[in-house]
Amino acid sequence: MLKKIVLLAATAISAFALHTAELNINDKDLEIGARFDMGQFNDNIEPNTMFVGAKFFNPDESHSSDSLNTIDPYFEVDFLIMREIGNNGMNFGMGIKLNNLAINDENFNALPLGILFAYELPFEDLVPMSLAGSIYYAPEVLCLSSNGDGYLEYKIHYDVELIENAGVTLGYRSINASYVDVGSVNYNSSWYFGFKVKF
Repeated sequence: MLKKIVLLAATAISAFALHTAELNINDKDLEIGARFDMGQFNDNIEPNTMFVGAKFFNPDESHSSDSLNTIDPYFEVDFLIMREIGNNGMNFGMGIKLNNLAINDENFNALPLGILFAYELPFEDLVPMSLAGSIYYAPEVLCLSSNGDGYLEYKIHYDVELIENAGVTLGYRSINASYVDVGSVNYNSSWYFGFKVKF
């Protein structure tokens, strides 16, 4: 099934004017994501300010809480608005996502709200580099599952553009889901390495 998902993602990438695509891995986890710049589709939207995206994440139980027996793959669709702050390479954004995951066969859906930042390090003469991060949070009122009590996700990553419009990334992610009956459960916490391509 994983091969079918990878092929489907590759097909989708070739069908749209993709802004970014990324593949993140470690020894046991696989993450595939894509984000589309709406300014490439609509002349009324300034490029590089409004995005829609999707992500598939297939984690391993070894990077989750010890109490977990099984975890199912994670899916999300998201919407993001970004803005450059001044002329110092700093960007700030706000977003919302709809996600789906399952822990021990118990489904979890939420609509977390998030803030994002990205800072382009002042070494453009050498190699373009950036530091970025995000945090998404959903209280109980934004949990769509009847047993959902909250959701917290944060991510930080360092990107290096080795060749034009393509580079590598090194990052850390943490995803936690809270259930009414069992409390907060760590779905995944892990370092990862990946590739990012811009179109």
